[in-house]
Amino acid sequence: MDLRRLSLRGLLKRPRRLVAGAAAVVVLAGAGTWTAAASADTPPVHRTDQVMAVDGVRLDTSFFTPAGAGRHPAVLLAHGFGGSKADMRQQAEDLAGDGYAVLTWSARGFGGSTGKIGLNDPKGEVADVSRLIDWLAKRPEVQLDKPGDPRVGMAGGSYGGAVSLLAAGYDHRVDAIAPAITYWNLADALFPDGVFKKLWAGVFFNTGGGCARFEPALCRMYDRVAESGTPDAAARELLQERSPSAVGARIKVPTLLLQGQTDSLFTLAQSDAAQKAIRANGAPVDVDWIAGGHDGGDMETGRVQARVRAWFDRYLKGDKSSGTGPVFRITRTGGVNSTDGTAQLRGATADAYPGLRSHPRAVPLTGGTQHVTNPAGASPPGVSALPGLGGTGGLSQLSALGLGVSLDFPGQYARFDSAPLTRDLQITGTPTATVHITSTSDDAVLFGKVYDVGPDGTRQVLPSQLVAPFRVTGAKAGKHVTLALPAIDHEVQKGHRLRLVLASTDLGYASPAAPATYTVSLEGGALSVPTAPAVTTAAAPLPAWVWWLPAAGAAVALALLLTARRRTAGPAPDPELAEVPLVIKDLSKRYAKSADRYAVREVSFRVEKGQVLGLLGPNGAGKTTTLRMLMGLITPDDGEIRVFGHAIRPGAPVLSRVGAFVEGAGFLPHLTGRENLELYWKATGRPPEDAHLDEALEIAGLGDALARAVRTYSQGMRQRLAIAQAMLGLPDLLILDEPTNGLDPPQIREMREVMIRYAAGGRTVIVSSHLLAEVEQSCTHLVVMDRGRLVQAGPVGEIVGSGDTLLVGTATPVEEPVVEKVAALSGVASAVRTDDGLLIRLDPGGTAERLVAELVRLEVPVASVGPHRRLEDAFLTLIGGSA
Repeated sequence: MDLRRLSLRGLLKRPRRLVAGAAAVVVLAGAGTWTAAASADTPPVHRTDQVMAVDGVRLDTSFFTPAGAGRHPAVLLAHGFGGSKADMRQQAEDLAGDGYAVLTWSARGFGGSTGKIGLNDPKGEVADVSRLIDWLAKRPEVQLDKPGDPRVGMAGGSYGGAVSLLAAGYDHRVDAIAPAITYWNLADALFPDGVFKKLWAGVFFNTGGGCARFEPALCRMYDRVAESGTPDAAARELLQERSPSAVGARIKVPTLLLQGQTDSLFTLAQSDAAQKAIRANGAPVDVDWIAGGHDGGDMETGRVQARVRAWFDRYLKGDKSSGTGPVFRITRTGGVNSTDGTAQLRGATADAYPGLRSHPRAVPLTGGTQHVTNPAGASPPGVSALPGLGGTGGLSQLSALGLGVSLDFPGQYARFDSAPLTRDLQITGTPTATVHITSTSDDAVLFGKVYDVGPDGTRQVLPSQLVAPFRVTGAKAGKHVTLALPAIDHEVQKGHRLRLVLASTDLGYASPAAPATYTVSLEGGALSVPTAPAVTTAAAPLPAWVWWLPAAGAAVALALLLTARRRTAGPAPDPELAEVPLVIKDLSKRYAKSADRYAVREVSFRVEKGQVLGLLGPNGAGKTTTLRMLMGLITPDDGEIRVFGHAIRPGAPVLSRVGAFVEGAGFLPHLTGRENLELYWKATGRPPEDAHLDEALEIAGLGDALARAVRTYSQGMRQRLAIAQAMLGLPDLLILDEPTNGLDPPQIREMREVMIRYAAGGRTVIVSSHLLAEVEQSCTHLVVMDRGRLVQAGPVGEIVGSGDTLLVGTATPVEEPVVEKVAALSGVASAVRTDDGLLIRLDPGGTAERLVAELVRLEVPVASVGPHRRLEDAFLTLIGGSA
């Protein structure tokens, strides 16, 4: 996972040639120039690759210039964390085609550049930018404001956005910036209110290649905080000095702040602090809250790129006719596209930035005094955002569609509810509430969140999946605390309720490991909600400036964004397949960053009602990738999947007819089996009557054990409970990944009976398993995969009983060189060693008689020859022994 890194392939790749360099920035390699044009209507662009020596490190750079003579404003494009200059190539070519001289580079420790990662150290990465500006000032292609001072802007996302802000504070020659989804204060971002954001911090250090690739001080800081779970003053100081906030008073250039709404890493509060500081310096500042962010969602790449270009046209080229857009803009969800299930976006604007607490409205809440348990080890943790799901759409994207998933465990949270709203309520900004906290421990850590609860009281949505952690020191004596809850833009409909939840744990953060009990009450009896009435939603199509983007650049992300293919309208349902559970046709998925290596390639098969299909293959065969595509978790590169005639995509409504058991399930040990399933179903937000709980439990066969605590269950009973969880709602298609892991033979037999009973009702089961003998007894049909391709598919009997495979018994073991000679024989498709001899699969036309003659010629000590009848033998011959 990278931090909203753009991964776009460049059009040109050429070797570099060594040349001489000079002075402060020494050019070590480069001088090759190439020309590219994105389309027939786009002017050609020249690119020069160079490796420069800058203050003891080597920076890998590319310089893009328009065709023709003359000087042009310059733009520095900075990549996201974990990325490289290659991520910026397409945007650089687009800007160069628009008349800019563009310089991209790989930051220290990334791509082809050397040095330690300093998290935008002023003496490292930020100083590098100044040296690059020095270099630009000497280029004949670059416009100068005065000698040594080029006309230059900077743009970048996440890590690159922060260095844009920092460079503007440290180097007065920077003339305009467009930072996106980034931080103002890195200490506040990773240690909000003194709570360690452990998952995102771990992403930083893992994406960077491990602690050893960072500056030693950063490595020691991370190890110290990760071990203790509590940030110290030295850790905060180290991150603050690498933050734009440290030089906020010196940033005085036109700034376009683009911040993500679906972002638990760098929240809207970060851009709010940046706007206030830079605007106080007298500089023009526009703010744009985009739909996506580090947690996924729609990154609005075309609109964003157009606005950044217009910003530079205005403040670098001096084009006063360039429409830079409104001072403040929000992207709002305006329903669901009926053709592809994606959220429809619309713009809301204001003539002034409203801040995060504009025009608050008090919403009364009830709840009384409540006790909240912080469990030992802070486990199990509640769930809100999940770093790492951004590339698959993320929980936040489900939230935008009203389908968010979050978990708060019984006894581990307090809740305060409003009455049903009598009119629609638009929340824009940071809700606040005052609470009183008393703890049995000295310190308390809680997580505040505001839910939108549906009229039936069961479906609740956590807007953008955001929570606000807060630490209360000296809590034993009791304290009043005013909570600043996550900044959001969310409409709560009439008849819905607001629910304030204070939880003791969250998966993304470090909570105290020692058990404690918190006593929580609401002071003042209300939640203060900002409404920002000056922000109005456009009733007509968005202004023309939104769409000013050449066709060649429409799919190109701003330098800050992760690779994300623009969604296209899904194909219409196929009525002829309405009763067919699954049809996979020409399915392919390439490995990341590879144009010709496939995890799955051109796989096609069909599954009918009532079948129990076994998906078999060795490690790396592509089974898991196929299942993930089937469940809508990842998107195929080619081909299609249809479930009951509907094309599968992330969030497809037809996925409600699919149940899945993948890599086990986590249950609360102190709750009964039934209570665990009821809690799980409640978390899905679907009506209780749709669960068909009793039917699923009858098929699972748990009996009276449902009334017992899960901690008393055997492994087999836990597995059956997990299968029952997957069967809730009685999905028409049930997917089970290794359901018999860890079970003994009697338990495996019970699991087999569960699968057979489920399919007997006309439903369909797909099971991935490595227990071949069990698959042979449980499944009616098989699909065998190897190295990403389909090897064979059909009824179990046909595959097991295939007459083209022979078991050759030998008096002594056969050496591998001889096995290779046998496999190379004419008429032999494959040969694999077994404990007793060889398994040999014949090509069409191959005969046992000819095979025996060839074996004798090769001096193979043949003792017996006969057809095989075991699935294991068939499997090994089909995959050529690669398992």
